[in-house]
Formats: sequence, structure tokens, C-alpha cells
Amino acid sequence: MSADRGGAVVTGAGRGLGRQIAELLADRGHQVLVTDVDAASAQAAADEIGRGATAMAVDVRDVTQVEAARDAVVATAGRLDVWVNNAGVLFTGPAWEQSPEQRSLILDVNAVGTINGTVAAIEAMRGAGGGHIVNIVSLAGLTAVPGEAVYAASKHAAIGFSLSTLQDLRMVGSKDIDISCICPDGIWTPMLHDKLDDPASALSFSGKLLQPEEVVAAVEKALDRPRPVTAVPGWRGLVARLGDAFPGFGLAAVPLVVAQGRRTQRKLLRNGIPS
Repeated sequence: MSADRGGAVVTGAGRGLGRQIAELLADRGHQVLVTDVDAASAQAAADEIGRGATAMAVDVRDVTQVEAARDAVVATAGRLDVWVNNAGVLFTGPAWEQSPEQRSLILDVNAVGTINGTVAAIEAMRGAGGGHIVNIVSLAGLTAVPGEAVYAASKHAAIGFSLSTLQDLRMVGSKDIDISCICPDGIWTPMLHDKLDDPASALSFSGKLLQPEEVVAAVEKALDRPRPVTAVPGWRGLVARLGDAFPGFGLAAVPLVVAQGRRTQRKLLRNGIPS
């Protein structure tokens, strides 16, 4: 643990993956600000993490709230070292069956929220020693996902923005700020807990469901050795990119992959959720 590490912010950290990432950062010696749209969840997580962790209610769609979180951690820790954009929303089903409000919420939280957090972090990091921005994306940011079209659109936007912004930083000579996108397969977090009987979510269950700890390990590896894109697991990233490179192949394979996902959902409903 390094005593001279600065502040870290994690969005959507009141529970699930974000909560565990916040704990990882505290373990690494950062002064952590736990943010969540639910103030009580954020505070409970910060209390459990301890080690000086603080909490703040933040709706990532509101740039003013995002900037307030940035300013708070800089005021407390002296500088911002790490910002993790983890907050996310998922509704499933064809886009034409979703309400305009659902579509807007997905895009605003997953894409605009990532943009707001990234820009706020860059403003604090430039000229202040740099830092690392970690954007939790999804395999849905790398390929088409039937049943999750708007979600996939939001994640494609997030990864496109992240990689383009990283290039912009390099173009203006900023080499001390890294942006890493973590693109996990389906994770057994609260986002999927109510999707076992949802056919539109089948693709999220088509691989081996990841435990949050596996994604946290990928985040830690990226913090030590920044990479623009890390798929978890790596082989699923290769499959996703293959489907994206050859859309005809992807379309032909979708029914088989979805069928596998439905089998996994039924098995979990019969045998109980993974621990």
C-alpha cells in the first residue's frame, strides 16, 4: 500500500461490482469517494469499507453533481488519481417495446454518465500529475446483442468515446492520463438477479457467468498495466470481435448462443443462483 496515493471516485458503488472496486482502491491506499444515486447505499458501502472512505449521492446524468464529487475528493485527498465510471442501467427487450423514458435512461446513464465522469476527471488530472480513468463497459460495447439493443448502443458509445478521448489526450501531448475500458461478459450482480426468467437477457447468460471478483481482478491488472480495452474473459472478447467483423456470421450464430443462454437461465432457476 502506498501512503502517497491520492483520491479515487467510483460511481454506482453502493453495491455489487462498484462496491468491490471501491474496496480494491481503498486496499491500494487511495482516499475513496463512494458515489451512488442512492445516498443510503453509498454511505453504507463507505462505512463498511472504512479507511477514510466517504460517500456522496451522485446522479451521473447531472454534470453538476459529477463535478461536485470530483471537487470533493480533490479537496479531501489533495488530488484525483483514479476515477471509475461504473454506474449502469439495463432494460431488455427490442427497442420498439421499450418506453422512451427507458431508452433515454439507458443512454443517459451508460453513455452520457461515462462522458460526464471522464471529462470531470480529466479536468482534475491534467496538469496535476495525471491519473487513470477506468470505464466499466461490457462485451455489449464490442458487438451486437439481441434483446439488449439500446444497452449495446449505450456501451458502443461509451467505448467509442473512451478510445477517441484517449487519442485526443495523446494528440495534445498528455501522456500521464490513461483511459482503460473493461468489457466483461455477464456478471452475477444485482443487474442480472431479476433476469433469470427474461428471454431477452439470454445472451448475458450464454457464457460462464462472472463473479464480481473476476472483474475486480481485471480492473486491478489494468490499473497496474493500463490497456485501452480488456475483455473478460479474453476468449469471449475474441468471439465478440469476430461477430462484429463478420456480421453475417454473427447473425447466423445468434440463435445457438441465445439457446445456450436460455439453458443456463433454466438451470439456474432449477438449481439456485451461484454463490
